[in-house]
Amino acid sequence: MTLVAVFFYLFAILCVVAGAGVILARNPVHAVLSLILAFFNAAGLFVLLGAEFLAMLLVIVYVGAVAVLFLFVVMMLDVDFAELKAGFIKNAPFGLLVAGVVLAELIVLFAFRDLSLGAAGVGAVSSPVPDVNSGISNVDALGRLIYTKYAFFFQVSGLILLVAMIGAIVLTLRHKTGVKRQSISEQVSRNPKDAVEVVKVPSGGAVIPSVEGQ
Repeated sequence: MTLVAVFFYLFAILCVVAGAGVILARNPVHAVLSLILAFFNAAGLFVLLGAEFLAMLLVIVYVGAVAVLFLFVVMMLDVDFAELKAGFIKNAPFGLLVAGVVLAELIVLFAFRDLSLGAAGVGAVSSPVPDVNSGISNVDALGRLIYTKYAFFFQVSGLILLVAMIGAIVLTLRHKTGVKRQSISEQVSRNPKDAVEVVKVPSGGAVIPSVEGQ
């Protein structure tokens, strides 16, 4: 058995075990930690397959942002576990239905994986992964493809995400009465004479702050 095969079985077994931990863990924090472990092992499998770009996406995006966000939300929220279990039992039939549909799709996929799709099928699609002997990694190839042929679509997608982020902030912004808010114009217009006050304190004395309006 080669070293690559050893690492493949190691990452695969740990990924399956971590996935089972996500489902079977009763503590939500433990479930999120198992999810992070599953992402790391899946990234290792992608590296063995030569898809290091997908491995970096898993680690940077899913582990560094999504999974950590889930972990912070679960740890900061006061979760009622009794209500959570009651909701799980209530929605169990629908979850089993969805799981059965996914399982049936997987069975069909593995049963007909060798089915030929003709000239317009998968075999006719050019792979973005370059030849190993060319000396160009798939990250380099994807970068050249995104920033040359699909540069316009890449910029448009970034603009759409920016507009969506600003829209989410605007829609969720609520001005509450009686709550002090930051005034950028007042902060910028202040000068050192108004912002700093030098007070001479006698020996053994104390500083009594002045209150405006008195």
